[in-house]
Amino acid sequence: MERTRVTGLISAGALWLAMVSPGLSAETFKVAVMNQQVVVEQSKAGKRALEELKAYSMTRQKIINADDQELKELEQTIQDGKLTDSAKQEKQGQFQAKMEAYQRRLGDFNREIQQKQREMVAEYSKKVQAAAQAVGEKNGYVAVIDKGNEAAIKIVLYHQPALDVTDQVVKEFDRQNK
Repeated sequence: MERTRVTGLISAGALWLAMVSPGLSAETFKVAVMNQQVVVEQSKAGKRALEELKAYSMTRQKIINADDQELKELEQTIQDGKLTDSAKQEKQGQFQAKMEAYQRRLGDFNREIQQKQREMVAEYSKKVQAAAQAVGEKNGYVAVIDKGNEAAIKIVLYHQPALDVTDQVVKEFDRQNK
C-alpha cells in the first residue's frame, strides 16, 4: 500500500512537471509505464524466488497437514467409546494440548511466510526499480510509472500501449539478476 502511495505521488509529480515546466516540450518529455508484478512473475530470477517461496510454504503446509491428521486420529479415538473414563480424560487432555500446539504452530508458520513475502517484495522492488531505471535512462524517459494491477490501486488509468516497457524491464531485470 505504501509503495502504491509513493508511486502515485511520483506520477502526480511527473505529470505536474510536464504541465508547468516551460523548458520541457511534448517531444522531450517521455514517460513510460510498466507492471512491476509482471516483471517479477515473468523474469527468471523472479520465477525462482516465487518457486522458493512456494516450496517454503509447502514444507510448512506438510507439517500442518501431518499435525491435522494426528488431531483427527486422536479425536476419532476419543469418540470411539472404547476407552475407560480415565483413559478418555487422558486422551482429551492430550487432544487439547496438541490442539493448542497446532494453533501456535499454524500462527507461527503464517507469520514466517508473511515475513518471507515482505522480504521478497522489498528485495525485488529494489531490483525492479534498478532495471526500470536502466531502461528509462537508455530510452530517455523522465519517468517509468508502475501502472499497477486489479489487485492494487491502479495509478495509470489509461496509456497508449506503446508506452508500456514491461517487456524491456523484464529483459533488463534478467540481465542484471542472473
